[in-house]
Amino acid sequence: MADLHNKKNEQEGKETVEFFKDLDKEALNIESFLEKNARALSIGFGVLILAVLGWFGYQQFILGPKNQEATKSYLAAQKNLTDGKEDLALGGKSVANPGFIGTYEEYGSTKVGKLSAYNAGLIEFKKGNFQKAYDLLDKFSSGNKVLVALKYGAMADCLSNLNKADDALAMADKAASASDDAYTTYYFTKKAGMLALALKKNADAKKYFSTIDEKYQDYDNGQSDAFIEMTKYY
Repeated sequence: MADLHNKKNEQEGKETVEFFKDLDKEALNIESFLEKNARALSIGFGVLILAVLGWFGYQQFILGPKNQEATKSYLAAQKNLTDGKEDLALGGKSVANPGFIGTYEEYGSTKVGKLSAYNAGLIEFKKGNFQKAYDLLDKFSSGNKVLVALKYGAMADCLSNLNKADDALAMADKAASASDDAYTTYYFTKKAGMLALALKKNADAKKYFSTIDEKYQDYDNGQSDAFIEMTKYY
């Protein structure tokens, strides 16, 4: 049983790496990043998380739902989201269409309910309602460390867009240490480093990029060396 659990976690980690590798193909241009501010780091992140959450949601909740009504409500909201009907997916305005918000409010004690709060937060983020998004994301909890890391990363983006850059950096740091998955840790360590660099906290930025240089060179393709040099002059 333990071997089966470890294999499942290993497979989930591999799937997560593939999602992030796809994202890295569209990595931020360094010069463009420096011309903008830390808020630019959040662009596209919601799309990434929705993709990852869709996979984890299927694995954890659809294959073995503990609460059929909660799952049914969640799936209805997910279908609306897939169809591009974000307002309907968000829901919360009628019993007939609970959406993610209604599913959380009704089944918040279940895993499906908590995931619904997360998805609702991501939709609010995309709509530009960053405080609402932050509050909803904060309601999510999971025993899956990768999902928790993604939660903190999304909350960091909310804080950045609320012009709370220092808090955003602290949350990105939290995301970097939340998971045992190597690529997830690398991704958010780099995010924290770039936020620190944008805030001109060069000592902190150097710490993050040095960690990448020491532990995650396989994922970084030597980019950390360039960022470490930037901390000396930027």
